[in-house]
Amino acid sequence: MAFKGKICSKGIWDESIPGIGFDEDGISNYARIQYKLMEDYPINENGEQKWKVLLEQIQRKGKSGKYDCIVGVSGGTDSSYLLHLAKENNLNPLAVHLDNGFNSEIAVNNIYKLTEALNIDLKTHVVVYEEMKDILRSYMFAGLPWIDNPTDQAIFNVLYKIADKEKIKYILIGDDFRSEGKQPTEWTYSDQKQLNFVHKKFGRVKLKTYPKLSFSSKYWLSLVKKIKMVSPFYYINYNKMEAQQLLINKYKWEYYGEHHHENLFTKWAISYWMYEKFGMDKRKITYSAQVLNKKMSREDALKIINNRPYNPLKIEEEINYVMKKLDLTKEEYLKIWNSPNRSFKDYPSYYETIIKYAKFIEPIINLVLTTKPKMFYEMKERKNGLKNYE
Repeated sequence: MAFKGKICSKGIWDESIPGIGFDEDGISNYARIQYKLMEDYPINENGEQKWKVLLEQIQRKGKSGKYDCIVGVSGGTDSSYLLHLAKENNLNPLAVHLDNGFNSEIAVNNIYKLTEALNIDLKTHVVVYEEMKDILRSYMFAGLPWIDNPTDQAIFNVLYKIADKEKIKYILIGDDFRSEGKQPTEWTYSDQKQLNFVHKKFGRVKLKTYPKLSFSSKYWLSLVKKIKMVSPFYYINYNKMEAQQLLINKYKWEYYGEHHHENLFTKWAISYWMYEKFGMDKRKITYSAQVLNKKMSREDALKIINNRPYNPLKIEEEINYVMKKLDLTKEEYLKIWNSPNRSFKDYPSYYETIIKYAKFIEPIINLVLTTKPKMFYEMKERKNGLKNYE
């Protein structure tokens, strides 16, 4: 697959990425999004001061309870380091993990190693596997690219629900635009409205333990209950490689592979399903971000992309694993694979409402979040560059 058409002169974003455009110097609008994020959230004294202020707020509002914040954990680098960071800054976090039935043994062991070593309580929400299986199958039958979105939604819904139950006002998440970049909306978007529709159309079982949270409920918890999501890596000098080494040395933590490979379904969805069926190589986004942040050379990124994101010698084994876990026959799997690719725009969602009322929604979101969602950067960049890039 490698590259398609023109490649950004600053990163390795290319014309396979929806909505991309280039100026006269070959700089893409996705590079401009990244530069704007870096400008708004610099790693300097200003960033450090904002982080200190947030720490003081978390400690002050949480001093009357057992916990002052929640950390969502997966066993991956970012969330594992967040636990270390929280304790290092004298916070009392509650670790929350969502089990979707596809956790790797390494990831589970990593979670236990960190929580035990740091004396952090762990709460695991287990979705009855028949439900999780059914909803993941539904997204595959729907022909959507980001088939693990139900896991993403479940994680955030659980974090909000537990924060509300435990009266905790802050949730720490490992979002890091410097190493992850901004994924195109077309590659990853879905929401509760769409999930309900897709599951009703393609699903077979009722969802009783899968955590749902309506659009209005999220705003209620954020605006009225004042539960806030915090992304510490926006403010501090976070180096993923150095973090991994610290975790290995201090906690005997283990590395699991590429970004999000701590979960076996997520790994397969990113490295094979999206790549081979949809021609979406998410590494072009993450590596580009790392190039602009001087964590990787552009030359190295260009070379790596020429290799597939999965191991050709093991992919049949991984496909068989997914089919078995999801109770898919070979015929069903091939039918899904050969069916037309769909977009999130083919199914009902809140997306058009968000676009239509963005100028009213954005100020509200700025009140309930400590950082502006990357989606709004993308929307603004595409709108500003419309005449130049169409």
